[in-house]
Amino acid sequence: MPSLPSKRVTGLLILAAAMLVTRLFHLNYPPDASWAVFFLSGFYLYRFRAFALLLVEAVMIDYVATAHLGISSYCLSVAYLFVLPAYAALWFGGRWAARQWNAVAWRPIAWLALSVVVSATLCFALTNGSFYWLGGRHADANMSGWAANFAHWYPHFLAVPCVYVSLTVLVRLVGARLVSARPGAGRHLSQH
Repeated sequence: MPSLPSKRVTGLLILAAAMLVTRLFHLNYPPDASWAVFFLSGFYLYRFRAFALLLVEAVMIDYVATAHLGISSYCLSVAYLFVLPAYAALWFGGRWAARQWNAVAWRPIAWLALSVVVSATLCFALTNGSFYWLGGRHADANMSGWAANFAHWYPHFLAVPCVYVSLTVLVRLVGARLVSARPGAGRHLSQH
């Protein structure tokens, strides 16, 4: 059985790969998993280093996509600086949910769901608000325009990380059940 650090490295590599595959070409399907990746890195990996490495990866993916792959740079502006606190909100949300987590009881699952919703909402408010107000794309920016813009995009940007996080946690729970149900799953190697 792998040691804890190697499990974390494996987890980080899986999350990094998920972000690369879904973010690099900005395809609609599968949708960009970046927000879920930052939340899950806080939930499963705990370490701030994981957050920092994933943040560097996200910025590098955006650079490569816009500078070398012909992806539109429409979303890049001074508002892009707000991805740091936005992604940090997701990571801290994952950390908070991890502290509440207990795979047996329903209450921690409700806290997990609440944490995803709250941190994704905060992330969206930071990224959407900064882009709307500071991005230079809305010459006639006003509160009603921002409210309409927020209402238009919010359901999608909330649903995507919620689906990815739900699927990930479900797969992990089912996998853990299957492993624990195997004959001899609790025995040490020295007992074989």
